[in-house]
Amino acid sequence: MTDYWKPYKSFVPKNKHIKSKAQTYTVEGYNSLFRHFLARFRRKSKCYSKSQKMLEYSVKLLIMKRNGLLDILS
Repeated sequence: MTDYWKPYKSFVPKNKHIKSKAQTYTVEGYNSLFRHFLARFRRKSKCYSKSQKMLEYSVKLLIMKRNGLLDILS
């Protein structure tokens, strides 16, 4: 699901691309959640990921915490 931004058609396969603003709210919600809790996703920040692995770990930790699967940070 994407909005109607034209460049999407250059890298999203046509058979998998659905253009609809109605279904992008979930993605935008997660984007907001990541920017709120993880400094490395905020704009104009000095915090950024130097390693893709650390970025993956940060997202996994956040999702695990939000889903109640991470007891060590309680």
